[in-house]
Amino acid sequence: MATRLPESPKVGMVSLGCPKNLVDSERILTKLRSEGYRMSADYSGADVVLVNTCGFLDSAKEESLEAIGEAIAENGRVIVTGCMGKEADTIRARFPQVLAVTGAHQYEQVVQAVHQAAPPIPSPYLDLVPEAGLKLTPRHYSYLKISEGCNHRCAFCIIPALRGDLVSRRPDAILREAEKLVEAGTRELLVISQDTSAYGVDIRKQPRLWKGQEIVPHMTDLARELGRLGTPDHPVWVRLHYVYPYPHVDQVIPLMADGLILPYLDIPFQHAAPNVLKRMRRPANEAKVLERLRAWREICPDIAIRSTFVVGFPGETDADFEYLLDWLDEAQLDRVGAFRFEPVEGAAANDLPDPVPEAVKEERYARIMQRTAAISAAKLQAKVGRTLDVILDEVDDEGGATGRSMADAPEIDGQVFLRDIHGRVPGDILRVRIEDADEHDLFGAPA
Repeated sequence: MATRLPESPKVGMVSLGCPKNLVDSERILTKLRSEGYRMSADYSGADVVLVNTCGFLDSAKEESLEAIGEAIAENGRVIVTGCMGKEADTIRARFPQVLAVTGAHQYEQVVQAVHQAAPPIPSPYLDLVPEAGLKLTPRHYSYLKISEGCNHRCAFCIIPALRGDLVSRRPDAILREAEKLVEAGTRELLVISQDTSAYGVDIRKQPRLWKGQEIVPHMTDLARELGRLGTPDHPVWVRLHYVYPYPHVDQVIPLMADGLILPYLDIPFQHAAPNVLKRMRRPANEAKVLERLRAWREICPDIAIRSTFVVGFPGETDADFEYLLDWLDEAQLDRVGAFRFEPVEGAAANDLPDPVPEAVKEERYARIMQRTAAISAAKLQAKVGRTLDVILDEVDDEGGATGRSMADAPEIDGQVFLRDIHGRVPGDILRVRIEDADEHDLFGAPA
């Protein structure tokens, strides 16, 4: 008689917030899957539900609390983790029935809580996990977290309080993970951290061997080695996110010009007016930044710069905002996101004088989005008639497809809408002739 295998517990996951949280969720699920747990796509099928929270803004906290409430209402057995885990008392006061509350990247505590809520059933037939781990993103792209925490103390941010100071991962461990992801089908590596430019400053004197070569824990060295993981038959895109414009960032631009990493930088400038940057406790040499942008474009003309800006920060005057708009006209950034300033419990900015009225914030937000949309539209229109490399994200049965150019990160930037795509699958990289453009997206067909 055949042996009937016991059914292992099922775990559901709700993952909120940034890509760094998503990586944490993937690591938690990978560990649980390796212990035989099954994954549930809905509340009703789960023996326990994990809610990975975001606690960066008050609005994000409320969204997290709503997600916890929904999980409790639909399932009843809930474990809370993530950035809002720092506020365990707040969570328990509103939802006393939660089974456990842990903080950001506390993987062991989360797994222990799951063990208590739904004990695993050890079995050599069940304890299987893909070599690259479980992913919550499509197979062809993966987030690669290279460090935790941040050494900055920006007035509007509480990330150091949530995640601590910078802790860099060993370069050989990062490269080993990246290699496994590529072997498992990843065609695009999205490098993330709180401060990618600062990678290695805490372990700078601890080089590691990788394939017989000594690798220094530094952003440039790491980017170079990541760029070498691909082959002509299996190219791998390497995209850098959350890059502060330190002087050594200049060193990665030649790597882009040589095709080792994508000509793309995600730089959180936050503002341009010196007075506002000073209040934010941010570097305030905006004129030098403009010079460097020009220099980068001379070395790598196709470099795409994405950034985010905060409007309505306490003390931001009409003149400061006009300064920002003029700076954006000169900087000509490719992709821009904007946020209205929102007080965050625990942030130093909350105590600053001269708050900006909500109506003024809304007006400034509308103006900056209108200005940057016009810049984006002009830049995309200039690409009409060109032939670009595009990675496919979705392909339908009628020849339509959606992809992204090298200038587009998933979920936050634009897309390339394609026609006459046949015999292709997500993850394929092909040459595309651009036929049209709007404010945010491109349209084309195979070259």
